[in-house]
Amino acid sequence: LLCHPPDCDCVWTDWIDVSYPDSSDRNSGDYETFENILKNDPSWVCVKAENISCRATKFPNIPIADLGQKVECSVNTGLTCNNSDQVIGGIIPMPVCLNYEISVCCIPNIPECIPTSATTSTTTTLPSSTMS
Repeated sequence: LLCHPPDCDCVWTDWIDVSYPDSSDRNSGDYETFENILKNDPSWVCVKAENISCRATKFPNIPIADLGQKVECSVNTGLTCNNSDQVIGGIIPMPVCLNYEISVCCIPNIPECIPTSATTSTTTTLPSSTMS
């Protein structure tokens, strides 16, 4: 098991809201994805997202599961809500996405926290004839 320095515990970002659903376009939605956040703020760095919290901006105290919308809140991509996935009968009387915002718990961008890849371990396989 690898240990990591205590200052590598993930740190929560402020609430991020870079996308707003267009209620007149069924092909629109709310896309608080890491890709969109980066487009909006090129200086944004999240080396590795360990946790994510998603909420509707108008209903911050209601868990998104209780809003009656089909929303994906993923630590791998961020938040995705498609207007076309919504049905009438949720907390709002229109089948469109609410405006959501996300907060991400990111591993700090410092060298000792960044997981190193295969460059640290090299495996050498010797032909069997050289082994004694």
